[in-house]
Amino acid sequence: MVTWLSDWFWQEQLWFPEGLGWADLQDQDDRVYAKTTDLWVTIPLALCFLLVRQVFERTVATPLASLLGVREKVRLRAEHNPSLEAYFCNTSKHPSQSSVESLSKQTGGSVRQIQRWFRRRRNEDRPSLLKKFREASWRFTFYLLAFFAGLAALIDKPWLYDLKEMWSGFPVLTLLPSQYWYYMIELGFYVSLLFSVATDIKRKAGVRDGDGLD
Repeated sequence: MVTWLSDWFWQEQLWFPEGLGWADLQDQDDRVYAKTTDLWVTIPLALCFLLVRQVFERTVATPLASLLGVREKVRLRAEHNPSLEAYFCNTSKHPSQSSVESLSKQTGGSVRQIQRWFRRRRNEDRPSLLKKFREASWRFTFYLLAFFAGLAALIDKPWLYDLKEMWSGFPVLTLLPSQYWYYMIELGFYVSLLFSVATDIKRKAGVRDGDGLD
């Protein structure tokens, strides 16, 4: 099944115009072409990015946050309540009004107290300001360096000044070392983001139900 899917996905009819195929992209006469196997290079690069990110956030972003006065806001913790905690974890973090009233009768607390407990409990799960700063610093630093690296790789190329040069020899285009490493590093970075998506900050469109307020 895997072999069939691979053969179907990489069939020449999908990737090449009539008369061309993968055989036309074989390296020869000092001319190097892009290959699908090059994508495997992104995996070790992604792992390197994850390691470098950890070092960067601890040794650069965290001291920088302190220098810029980025401080955590004091968050009031929700009091320990097994019934409300079970509802929060297993049912909903945003209970409806009827559910709040039901929980109020069940726990003996007022509706206002139940609402406040859920608000504080949600705030506990929100990412800290320092975590946001470190993640934003890492991405900003990479994109800034990638911009200048891309500029350095293109500055002496004729297609930067004449767009017609971009299509010279199309679709059989050779691959320069600077192009190869620029694309591999970029892809490695984005693969590293896929690896860290579960722990990275989940951005939302807005604030619900008074979150962030006590």
